[in-house]
Amino acid sequence: MPIPLPEMLNLRTPFSTMPITAVFSPKTPRFSILFAALISGIIMGLTPAPVSAWPLAWIALAPLWGAVIIIAESKKNWLINSLPALLWGIGFHGVALFWITGIHPMTWMGVPWLSSLAIAFFCWIFITLWGAALVTIWAFALSFIFTFQLKNQNLKKTETSLHLVLSRVIIGAALWVSLETLWSSGPLWWTSLSYTQSPNNLLILQLGKISGPSTITASIVAVNGLIAEAWINRKKCTPKNTAFNFWAPWQLKLNVNYTYLSVAASLFVGLHLIGLGLYNRPLNDTPKDALKVGIIQGNIPNTIKLYEDGKRRALDNYTAGYKNLAAQGVEAVLTPETALPMYLSEIKQENFYATILEKGVPVWIGAFGIRGLSYTNSLFTLMGTGEVFSQYDKIKLVPLGEYIPFEEFIGGLINRLSPLNAHLAAGDASQIFDTPFARAIVGICYESAFAEHFRRQAAAGGQFILTASNNAHYSPAMPAQHHAQDVMRAIETNRWAVRATNTGYSGIVDPQGKTVWISGINTYEIHADIIYRRQTQTLYVRWGDWLTPVLWGLGALAWFIGNRISLDF
Repeated sequence: MPIPLPEMLNLRTPFSTMPITAVFSPKTPRFSILFAALISGIIMGLTPAPVSAWPLAWIALAPLWGAVIIIAESKKNWLINSLPALLWGIGFHGVALFWITGIHPMTWMGVPWLSSLAIAFFCWIFITLWGAALVTIWAFALSFIFTFQLKNQNLKKTETSLHLVLSRVIIGAALWVSLETLWSSGPLWWTSLSYTQSPNNLLILQLGKISGPSTITASIVAVNGLIAEAWINRKKCTPKNTAFNFWAPWQLKLNVNYTYLSVAASLFVGLHLIGLGLYNRPLNDTPKDALKVGIIQGNIPNTIKLYEDGKRRALDNYTAGYKNLAAQGVEAVLTPETALPMYLSEIKQENFYATILEKGVPVWIGAFGIRGLSYTNSLFTLMGTGEVFSQYDKIKLVPLGEYIPFEEFIGGLINRLSPLNAHLAAGDASQIFDTPFARAIVGICYESAFAEHFRRQAAAGGQFILTASNNAHYSPAMPAQHHAQDVMRAIETNRWAVRATNTGYSGIVDPQGKTVWISGINTYEIHADIIYRRQTQTLYVRWGDWLTPVLWGLGALAWFIGNRISLDF
């Protein structure tokens, strides 16, 4: 006979005398709480593009929050506390990042089929667990906070005071965004909670102008936390002030604490109203700031890109696209990351270079640069005269794909698994990218996930965004999420963004996050459009992520007040 979950966790029995945090009945199967955490994590994994079930993000974290508090109240050890969070993190990151398995098969690179499969699943499992570690640390810290509250508050009542619940919610949000900041400062980063809202929930994405992606992440965590607390601190009684209580007709049916549910609903609506106000602000772009740009999506499959046939096809496609766009009167042309996978000295021997000299239109060309004995993944501003006006070298390199982390320890193993030579040199983190038209903000492929990278360049005077990506070696879900990342960067910096990718999705995004144009997937396309140079600075560009320390301060204040005031709601 299965042991009921409350007994397994040593929760107080019988059920009639259990604290309100013991939300499972004695008949609940032992693994229900873990199963609920895993399922809610999977649901959160469906919220990013391309599924884009973004409304679910506002409730999908609540079951984990409840599970953390319930298990913390049971006073079990840290391992038990960590299990629901670990499963939730695996569900979220495993589903959201499953596209990375699209790198298989890599037989075209000389990697044996089984080795290719092993590499693909190793990458998927590793980045999934790396993301799940963030969730696990957050949950452990939240359970510690609740345990500390239990020791410092007389909990003879059936629910925690409002002040302490609010402090827990605020600190929980501050803790999550702090961990996201820590993770994003490292080499592996992609799945911020904030990107679950992009590109469709443009109202809430406007909050990125205030304090970057942390504003959106904190909002999602806070609303979920309040919903969870509304259930954890429910009271089985007749609603008071029925005539004036909006939730009164539903309170007995929902069996929730209507105070916390009201706060959650008000916060959700209020945040979207703030976003609506920011979204409705006119752009006020002027004709003197207009810049007509062209985009070439070369559509060169990775299976041939690095070989002679692929290079020939690339040269033909980009030459033809450049001629067409020059005839349309564009002032500059943007190509994808390593559009021509060769050194600039080699490009100058080709017809593409001769065409630039003939037409005289500047081009931002993705190619390889040279740095000592290594090479760089670079974007060059090549003038119509053939002069190199500026060069940007990719800063955030892809682990294993562009460099080998801890190469002195695992380089031999990687080399035995595959013949890949990952010896790219990273660019200078403080570099800027000037163009004949104005200073630009540049991101090459993976860099789109790093908001601070774009903020720094905007603060240094960048007036529009150029992103160049390949994206050909993953499943179609990855280009959709990549576009979503660039939508967020355009909103946060209040800049027009021009996106050129190898196989899709290329696009034009305005400062409010609206996609003006987007290409197809696995198609050859060219496009000309008008963007505008902008010099405004959002609060985020000026002050960075100022919200996180404010949240910590507010959480500490609420905790201080809550430990001295006893309120019965």
